[in-house]
Amino acid sequence: MTKEFWDERFAGKEYVYGTKPNSFFKKSIEQLTPGKLLLPGEGEGRNAVFAASKGWQVTAIDQSSEAKRKAIKLAMDNNCNFQYHLLDIMDLETETVQYDVIGLFFFHLPPEIRKKAHQLLVKKLIPGGQIILEAFSKSQLGKTSGGPPVLEMLFDKQILEGDFKDLKIIDLVEKTVMLNEGSFHQGEASVIQLIGQKSY
Repeated sequence: MTKEFWDERFAGKEYVYGTKPNSFFKKSIEQLTPGKLLLPGEGEGRNAVFAASKGWQVTAIDQSSEAKRKAIKLAMDNNCNFQYHLLDIMDLETETVQYDVIGLFFFHLPPEIRKKAHQLLVKKLIPGGQIILEAFSKSQLGKTSGGPPVLEMLFDKQILEGDFKDLKIIDLVEKTVMLNEGSFHQGEASVIQLIGQKSY
């Protein structure tokens, strides 16, 4: 999906995925000591705002200038701030910063770049750092609660085990959840949740 697609989706006043953090992200991050957090594909800023309000040093990236505009407004409305860069995920190859946590939430990429991007993100973790991920599973195809309508862009456990083979998998589960995240993530959904840790 292109920058133009996302700019059009995010152009209105409504926060189309809501303003509250993803539930799995919230639960996971509240158990960790705040540090440096990277949020690729952050969109309108709901997770970034929550994390920044809890003391995390947040860097958000996305391709959509409309998403950034709304994320900055949400941060101002909540009296917090974070860095937000308009970047393609692979632009991180030239960056030297490493992170304590990288959060990936419904960040679906075409298969030809997905594995390369995931393995790049592993390199961006400090030793002991974690990747926290929630995304739609292949069982989501055909459901109306969100996600790309393309099987190849959805996940299963085998895909994630391969992409993150260099991490210690702390948790990896496929489950059914009830989404209530704005107008585009509503209702029963099949998701995969992963927490992986980089070796010391």
